[in-house]
Amino acid sequence: MRDFLRALAEKLHLLVAVLAVWLVATSPWVSMLGKMPREPGFFTLAHVYVGLAALLLALAYLFDCVHDGAWRLNFPWASGELRGVVEDLRGIFRGRVPAAESGGLFGALSGLTLVAFLAAAITGAAWSWTEGTAAALDWRGAHLVAVRAFIALAILHIVAVALHLLDFVRD
Repeated sequence: MRDFLRALAEKLHLLVAVLAVWLVATSPWVSMLGKMPREPGFFTLAHVYVGLAALLLALAYLFDCVHDGAWRLNFPWASGELRGVVEDLRGIFRGRVPAAESGGLFGALSGLTLVAFLAAAITGAAWSWTEGTAAALDWRGAHLVAVRAFIALAILHIVAVALHLLDFVRD
């Protein structure tokens, strides 16, 4: 059963990543401000539906990232345990690549990236839910902030993964 859950979690990560890339890459073609246009284009309509699917998959992935004590690896700040993050930051200045799943810097970065993605998905859903109201523009603003935070963290996450792959190839 544990192997099945691990395989499912790996697929969830891949699905969330693919949907995130699609949503960010196609967002320039989304035309929506306070409400859905009368005749939404493909990208506008698809963005809403793919975003909703991404929200559901991200919630499932979050569950995987927190159950059985895994939250300590991905969200070390939730328990106030930042020693691993601080040690990893010190190690970076000494030329060491932090461990991937140690409850340190890269684990915290992964957790923050997921939180930012969830924030983007939740604010996007709230924006869609409140369309046509005064609150819709506020949710849109919050959505844009969350998306920008997610993009920045996702880039850092990709750099961290690349560093681990480089370190793996060197050994």
